[in-house]
Amino acid sequence: MKLTVYHDGQFWVGVIEETVDSKLRAGQVIFGSEPKDTEILDFVNKKLLSYIEKRRFQVEIEKKEKKVNPKRLARQVAKEMQQKGVSNYAHEAMQLELQERKKERKIISKEEKEALARKKREMKIAKRKAKHKGR
Repeated sequence: MKLTVYHDGQFWVGVIEETVDSKLRAGQVIFGSEPKDTEILDFVNKKLLSYIEKRRFQVEIEKKEKKVNPKRLARQVAKEMQQKGVSNYAHEAMQLELQERKKERKIISKEEKEALARKKREMKIAKRKAKHKGR
């Protein structure tokens, strides 16, 4: 599991990546102002697991399991520390999650619009009947 915190120009964002059996789940947390170390530690200790468990979509990744020289590993870590943003796999997983939520919102808003239209129609009919009651 990896948590990457970076500034995207407007907000401080944390991207969580969890890899299990060559499948990656990712989520994004917006911290707002620059988070202090204690805030990040509190997030990791208390909220991180529940947040990543809510993510439904996983992406297949290719992972090469190979013994790495310690010096090379140190260079890779330094290179990752210089990078800003997230991996392509994490981005893909977050996009899938976003598209699914968008579909759900569309369905819910469509149902609400239909319910409102039915209610207005029923009120219109009731009003029309009330006008003709005395005849």
